[in-house]
Amino acid sequence: MTIDILFEDGEALVIDKPGGLPIERPRKGGPALEDHLDSLKLGFQRAPVAVHRLDTDTSGCLLLARNPKALKRFARAFEERQVAKRYLGILDGEPGEEEGTVELALSKISSADKGWRMIPARKGKPSLTHWRVVARRGGRTLVEFTPETGRTHQIRVHAASGIGMALLGDPVYGSGKGAPRTMLHAAGLSVTRGNKPPVEATAPLPPDFAALGFGDG
Repeated sequence: MTIDILFEDGEALVIDKPGGLPIERPRKGGPALEDHLDSLKLGFQRAPVAVHRLDTDTSGCLLLARNPKALKRFARAFEERQVAKRYLGILDGEPGEEEGTVELALSKISSADKGWRMIPARKGKPSLTHWRVVARRGGRTLVEFTPETGRTHQIRVHAASGIGMALLGDPVYGSGKGAPRTMLHAAGLSVTRGNKPPVEATAPLPPDFAALGFGDG
């Protein structure tokens, strides 16, 4: 597996994380991003460290810090919402509107039979996602999501419970059918860093999106 580098300087790398590759090694074992960190040193002594999280299924822009000082700065940027993120996802259906905003607070629950998941809850953490339709094909819809908050599974829950249709292939918030993975892609990332130019990257749509008729976003 080769991992494409979308942005590189002395502080940061942005990689195009393949869909299906977990950032941290699963308890059951198997491939993980950490298998590739040595090859991403690119001449540096330290291996880079992931600043934020993407779900295992989610492909696209992932920011890695190349030294501890940069990691601290970038982590603060995420906490202070100095990060712009753009996602593309395929809805399992066609919404009646062309765009909208979902504001649903989210809370984590768990059960012995289903494991853990996020649910809309009045006392949950505030969560806000803007969305707009990019293309419609055969009863499915390519949607651009721009989240203002960064909650776990935010876009997946906001699609299912806010827009009213889950992402194609989502086994937790949808039927899990129609695609080999949850069809969500981190298409763009911009992180401010004071007087320096921002870290900016764009990740092209992967082949599995094209296979479903959505080749460009």
